[in-house]
Amino acid sequence: MTHSSEKYARNADRTATEDDKRGAKTFARKKACRYCSDKNLQVDFKDQAALKYFVTERGKIIPRRISGNCAKHQRQIAKAIKRARALALIPYLVIQG
Repeated sequence: MTHSSEKYARNADRTATEDDKRGAKTFARKKACRYCSDKNLQVDFKDQAALKYFVTERGKIIPRRISGNCAKHQRQIAKAIKRARALALIPYLVIQG
């Protein structure tokens, strides 16, 4: 089977134009919270390398639906990022020139 025929193998009654109108739906694997899966990891505001993973290039905190954190650890990460910013360990924002 070719790639396009695999896509419509399960839904033979649908046409390509119907899928194009709706938009292609892709299913991604649910991300697991790295702090729940590894009990030895702790959220720490002094760990800049770990916190930079949860901050964008512009300095925004990445939401949990993207980072994959649970609600408990997302709150701890947000608080740790804010503490690290207040102590000037990580920048509030990046100045682009």
